[in-house]
Amino acid sequence: MRHSRFNPLLRQFVFLLAGILLSGCAGVRPDVPGIENYLPKSVGKTEAGSPVSIPAREGKPAPAEAREKPLSLDACVRIALAQNPKVRAAQEGVLAAREAVGEARAPYYPELALDAGYSHWQKHAFLPTGIVKPGIPSVIGPTDDWNADVRARYTLFDFGERRAKLRAAMAQQGVAAEDEAKIRQDLVMNVHEAYYSLVSALENRAVADQNLARAQDHLRLAQDRKAAGAVPQADVVRAQVEVADAKLSLVRAENLVRISRGSLSTAMGLPVEMPVQVAAKPEKVLAPTDNLAQAFDQAVHHRPELKAGLNRIAAARHGVDAAKSAYGPKIKTEALFGWRDSRFLMHDQEWLAGVFLEQKLFTGFSRTRKVAKSKAELSKEEAEEARLVQDVRQEVWSAHSKLKESYEAVQAAEVLVVDARESMRLAHERYKVGAGTITDLLDAQTALTRAEAKRVAAQWDYHISQSAFRRSVGMLIVDQK
Repeated sequence: MRHSRFNPLLRQFVFLLAGILLSGCAGVRPDVPGIENYLPKSVGKTEAGSPVSIPAREGKPAPAEAREKPLSLDACVRIALAQNPKVRAAQEGVLAAREAVGEARAPYYPELALDAGYSHWQKHAFLPTGIVKPGIPSVIGPTDDWNADVRARYTLFDFGERRAKLRAAMAQQGVAAEDEAKIRQDLVMNVHEAYYSLVSALENRAVADQNLARAQDHLRLAQDRKAAGAVPQADVVRAQVEVADAKLSLVRAENLVRISRGSLSTAMGLPVEMPVQVAAKPEKVLAPTDNLAQAFDQAVHHRPELKAGLNRIAAARHGVDAAKSAYGPKIKTEALFGWRDSRFLMHDQEWLAGVFLEQKLFTGFSRTRKVAKSKAELSKEEAEEARLVQDVRQEVWSAHSKLKESYEAVQAAEVLVVDARESMRLAHERYKVGAGTITDLLDAQTALTRAEAKRVAAQWDYHISQSAFRRSVGMLIVDQK
């Protein structure tokens, strides 16, 4: 009778539990944040009246410094390292790797757990024939079962598994740290390129402005000579065309400055519309060293990519050790103390203490496969490191060749400008006294403008090449405070 009354109660409980679980799963949705949380926040306006924003995120704020005039290269690098989200993402990666080390160290500590529960159960006792006597029920229960206990477990010996996993996690932490260093160096290189590109654009604008002034001066000279009857109207028209072309070149130079300024702001991790001004100090153009052996040695010992590769190899080796540990026995100890009773206020004590040995005899060859897989991953990482060494050496070779080329280009551009200026002076004097034509004068002006533009491009291309060479040998300074 008691058994028949319990079945409907059990069915109702099961249906109720299933309904709760299904209703809870049906309402689960991912908590996707809105993009508004990551948009820049307005802090003012530009000189042109457009709004200026700052990144809407935590970090080291630098917009006030970014609005100061002017900014040096070191200041741009400092702002970039504080503001660019790439650095913050890399730092969080290092933090996650550090926590993974702590997680791998956890098995060295004992595990403590508190167990408590309640159940209402009924079981059928299957007894051998002949033991059951008439009148003795074969059903146990229904009864209440209350329990509470504290359980402790600790692994005494695991054939080196914990040690291998901990050392692998520490190697992965080294990978994350070197990846952060690479991101910082790449970021600094991007800032160098954007900074020098902006300075080059500013100087090109100055060249275009000077070219416009010269064209306007030549137009006035042609108009004066036309008024005196010394030259035909065609000379004035030619000079007017040259002025119009010079104005178009100036417009293009102004737009290039605007684009370059936005690129620098973005490289620093600031909104593209934030107006930044730079002041480039004159930098010496030095002949590059020919000691490539030293450059190769610096690169293979300082490049963070190679250091990260070595840490990956170490992690893979420890992964092999962890896989091999599955062949050995594990010795664990466990202790338990608690209470169990059919009433909520429990009186009956129970306890357990023991040491257990676990040795797997057959696992379907999974241990063999896991060891072979770990060894293959190790070989892959070693081959990848060899490839990286080749790539780094080739990058040093190319960067050094480019630096030499840009140095020679600077020397040649200086001579070109000196010669073009003298040619321009002579053509101007000849045209002024009637010994030359307007074509000679405008050709000399065009040649001078091209020479000055080539010198600007050569100078700042040299500085970019110098930064690229320092980056290739892993010596680009990034830890600026």
